[in-house]
Amino acid sequence: MQRRHLLVSALALPALAVRPAWAAWSPDRPFKLIVPFAAGGPADIFGRIFAEALGKQLSQAVVVENRVGAGGLIGTDAVAKAAPDGFTLGLTGPGALSVAPALPQQKMPFDIYKDLAHLTLVARVPEVLVVNAASGPVDLPALIAKAKGKPGAVTYGSAGAGSLTHLASALFSMAAGLKTEHIPYRGAAPASTDLLAGRIDFMIADVPVLKPHIDAGAMRALAVTTAQRVSLLPTVATMGELGLAQVNSDNWYGLAVPAATPAETREALLKASQAALRDPKLLQDFARQAGQAAPLDPDSYVNFLRAETTKWGAVVRETGLEAM
Repeated sequence: MQRRHLLVSALALPALAVRPAWAAWSPDRPFKLIVPFAAGGPADIFGRIFAEALGKQLSQAVVVENRVGAGGLIGTDAVAKAAPDGFTLGLTGPGALSVAPALPQQKMPFDIYKDLAHLTLVARVPEVLVVNAASGPVDLPALIAKAKGKPGAVTYGSAGAGSLTHLASALFSMAAGLKTEHIPYRGAAPASTDLLAGRIDFMIADVPVLKPHIDAGAMRALAVTTAQRVSLLPTVATMGELGLAQVNSDNWYGLAVPAATPAETREALLKASQAALRDPKLLQDFARQAGQAAPLDPDSYVNFLRAETTKWGAVVRETGLEAM
């Protein structure tokens, strides 16, 4: 009997060894993932895909709540001020974490590093520069030549002042030595509408936002702003291939919780999130939106955030942007 007991115990050891790190924590209610942008947009799409995969890992529903406004500041502030019990998480982005802190007159409602615990990068999303297919330049050199021939006359649209779509186009203009005019909109969709109507000359936005118009032949993609070509737009050259390697403006989304969340709870959420970001269905769903899962450990993620703030801070100073 004793030998049989020892054998059963030994067989049980491998199961214990591979037990998920978060399994000791048994959440007793659904989680809330605050997405600081409108329903139906890229952040919401990636947030809902991630919420589904994370819910499977935690054996609890992860409910998405959209808190819109101020380039992501309102929703991110709600995360920073939430109860630090591990049940409120936030999908964060460059607007609130890397652009807003660089704005000289922006009043930050929270401290990026003191009020939030940044767990991991969730996704990176490529962006693409497009023009009107019927009336726009045939390629990037032609757009640059047009802008140089008419300084200040060529316009670009964005999802709003201080948005990554704004700063990406400003970065392109700086790198190419162009004087262009920024036309801000309340989101990428209305900017796209005006591009299709010929009221602006170009825009840069997330591939999943613009690809339907590219596929329909209404917009022409001139370059992607990533280091490598994008699988959903394989024939479109990178900015680097066209001589503007410094124009790299991947959009991205990360995961944060209130800073006072207990360390063991943060660790459990981190491990569950990393497992969710390896889920085959999530990877497939992200790829359909041109997104790539990008899990990092917290220290590496914070280093990434600081580098992004430095990068976009230089663009902010050049554009003279003051607040969102």
